[in-house]
Amino acid sequence: MRIATVHRARLTAISELGPVKLVLPVHANTGDFAVGDWVLVEPNTHLLGRRLDRKTVLERRTESKKTPQLAGANIDTLFIVTSCNADFNLARLERYLALANQAGTHPVILLTKADEAVDAETYRQQAAALQRGLTVVSLNPRSADSVAALAPWCGFGQTVALVGSSGVGKSTLVNTLAGPDQETPQQTGSIREHDAKGRHTTTSRSLHAIAGGGWVIDTPGMRTLHVSDSAEGIGELFAEITELAPHCKFRDCTHAHEPGCAVQAAVADGSLDPERLSRWRKLLEENQSNTPVMTGPRGGRAAGGYGKNR
Repeated sequence: MRIATVHRARLTAISELGPVKLVLPVHANTGDFAVGDWVLVEPNTHLLGRRLDRKTVLERRTESKKTPQLAGANIDTLFIVTSCNADFNLARLERYLALANQAGTHPVILLTKADEAVDAETYRQQAAALQRGLTVVSLNPRSADSVAALAPWCGFGQTVALVGSSGVGKSTLVNTLAGPDQETPQQTGSIREHDAKGRHTTTSRSLHAIAGGGWVIDTPGMRTLHVSDSAEGIGELFAEITELAPHCKFRDCTHAHEPGCAVQAAVADGSLDPERLSRWRKLLEENQSNTPVMTGPRGGRAAGGYGKNR
C-alpha cells in the first residue's frame, strides 16, 4: 500500500481496493512516515508492517524544529507553482529549486494567472533563467488543457508533488489532474488582490490518483522555507558560479574581495548577474547556519548544535 495521509496519531493508505485506515503497531511513530511512502501491510488486519526503501525524499527544516519535516517520498517531479503577480519571487523559487535538487526530484516551474499578466513572457524568461535546463509551463489550473500540458510528467506510475504559496492554484490543479471522479476533491480558496496572498485551504499533505495513471501529492502553502542540508542542491542551482570557482586564484576564495577571483571577473564583464551572486551567497550562508554540525567521538558521531563551522 501507499501512504496517503499522515496525522499525529493515524495513517491512511491507498491499496488496490481503495483507501485504508492503517492499524499502527505499538510505539509506532507516524513522524517516521511521509505521504508517498510504500509500506507492507497485513492484508486481513491492515496492521502496518514496515516501510520500503525510498527512491527520493522531500524534506524541509522549519524554524521551530531541529529535525527535518518530511514533505513527501518517492516523488519523480516537483511542480513549483507560482503566479504572474505579486507572488512571483525569484529568491523563493531558488529555495524550492535547491530543495528539489537535493531531494533528487526533477523540478518544473508552473506559472498560473499568465492570462491576467501584462507581460507574462517576462515572468517565464526570469523563471527559466534560474537553472540550466529548467522547464517552465504556463497554464490555467482550472482548464482541462493543463492535463495535456503536464502529461509528460504525469504518466502511469509517475508521482508529482505540488509546492508553492497559498492561493496560486495548487489544490485547483490537483482537482483538475485527479478528474471529476475523485471521492474527496481538494478545497480551494480565493486570494487577496493587493498582495496576491491566499488562505491555507490545504492543511495537510495528501496523495491523489491522477486520471492518467500517475499520482499527485498536494501540500499546504509555505509562507517560509528554510534551507538546510542542501549544499549539493544549491551547487546544482547555481552551476555557473560552481563551475567558475575552481578558476579562482585562491582555493578558499569567498568571491567577495580576493584578487584573481573568477566569479568577480564574471560579474565585471557582465556574464554573471551580481544579484544572482548575492542570492547565492545568502542561500549558502543560510544553509551552513541551519545545517546540524556533526560532533562526537571518532566512530560515533552525533548531531550537535547549529553553526557556520562545519
